[in-house]
Amino acid sequence: MSTGQQESTGTQPVIGRQAAGAAAAAVVMRPGVTLMATCLGLFLGQVDTTAINLALPAIRHDLAGDLGSMQWVVDAYNVTFAALLLTGGTLGDRFGRRRLFRCGVTVFVLGSLLCAVAGDLPLLLGGRVLQGMGSGMMLPQSLAILATAFPGRRERNRAMAAWSIVAGTGLAAGPTLGGLVVQTLGWSFIFWVNIPLGLAALLLTFRHVPESRNPQARTLDLPGQLLAAVTLGTLTFLAVDGHHLGWTSATTLGCAALCAAGLAGFLWAERRHPSPMLPLSLLRRGQLPVASIVAMCMTFGMYGLFMLISLAFQQERGTSALMAGVEMLPLPVVFTLLSPTVGRLVTRHGPRLPMTAGMTLMGSGLLIYALAGPDADLAVTELAFVVVGIGLALNTGPVVGVAVSAVAPEYAGLASGIANLSRMFGATLGVAVQGTVLAVVGRGASHGPQFVSGLRAAILVGCAVEFLGALVAFWGVARVRTR
Repeated sequence: MSTGQQESTGTQPVIGRQAAGAAAAAVVMRPGVTLMATCLGLFLGQVDTTAINLALPAIRHDLAGDLGSMQWVVDAYNVTFAALLLTGGTLGDRFGRRRLFRCGVTVFVLGSLLCAVAGDLPLLLGGRVLQGMGSGMMLPQSLAILATAFPGRRERNRAMAAWSIVAGTGLAAGPTLGGLVVQTLGWSFIFWVNIPLGLAALLLTFRHVPESRNPQARTLDLPGQLLAAVTLGTLTFLAVDGHHLGWTSATTLGCAALCAAGLAGFLWAERRHPSPMLPLSLLRRGQLPVASIVAMCMTFGMYGLFMLISLAFQQERGTSALMAGVEMLPLPVVFTLLSPTVGRLVTRHGPRLPMTAGMTLMGSGLLIYALAGPDADLAVTELAFVVVGIGLALNTGPVVGVAVSAVAPEYAGLASGIANLSRMFGATLGVAVQGTVLAVVGRGASHGPQFVSGLRAAILVGCAVEFLGALVAFWGVARVRTR
């Protein structure tokens, strides 16, 4: 459930004597308000990853972009967010979780302001990068802050449950909220509304969020961080723009070489760094790599679906952004209703059953929509969304639980960060790869038979990846119950 705090979850966060004295003078401990502040920041970061999808047709029209540009509007945020997840946790452990949370909220608000006033694509993409940076600093601190504010086990578990529901609901409800805002106010207000909410979260931290840090915090792994960003960025560039440039062009081949060199350099650096950002030993065996693969497959199909559905509803069916968001509403509603009950299912049967069933249902929902097509009866489309929502609810919590339970308690935060990094990596590739399949098979058409053919092919790719995740969960997740 965490987004990257390093070696903090599972151990009591440490507050230094001077920091504790200052905190006592400046902070009024109201755990409920602390939970509100962290969940508000969390909601902003999560909902922004999916709400943007309903604005893509309007952005494409106003800023004269093509499909590749729209993929970058989504993935500029995802790439930056994913690249900073693990380092963000380390920075919080070393310099203070509340301080990094504030910095993250501030950067996110500045990025939202830049996106809101953007009159061209480069400025919009720059704002999206800033938003991703803010989320990469903000979200890894949230669970560590809650561990300080809720020292009792029962209260902490309740706070973590609220955190999980807010995180999942933000992701699932993003398209519906985005459609409402785009239709009633315009696409720029997707970013304007972030500003007062972000400022409210920031103000609450000054009075009701305690400072904490880890005196045994890991050292920063700058080489690993830079090489990870280069690898992820060039890989996304290849997936999005490779077919435009030509797979054998000098630019494409050069980026492929840079991506391969970045990956090789990252693996070399992580083996030799005394405190690596991503300890490779954790990924060689056990349940953590299984959970990471399943998490990546889950978001590959889900994020790709959100982008493709937005284009299908508005460009092919002529649906307004508001109605498109309303028609997607069954997915977040089902997810929100079922998520609190999944824990009891895991307690009784272990994580293998819900994860396998969840991935199978997500793939089945995508298959239903791909076979029916964007012009199908609305009831069939809604059925596909319900099936995807059930599968998402069954898998979201258990996949992180498996990752955390696979390592020693002092590595729980890191394992959770790795699982969430895999989720964002899958989201980035899902948008890039499925958008490219749509462009290639659909031959660049924005509507009509060619667009429908490209849409079906793209969703079938996501469907195949979901079913692959189901197989990995079935064969790889241990047949035991996890706490």
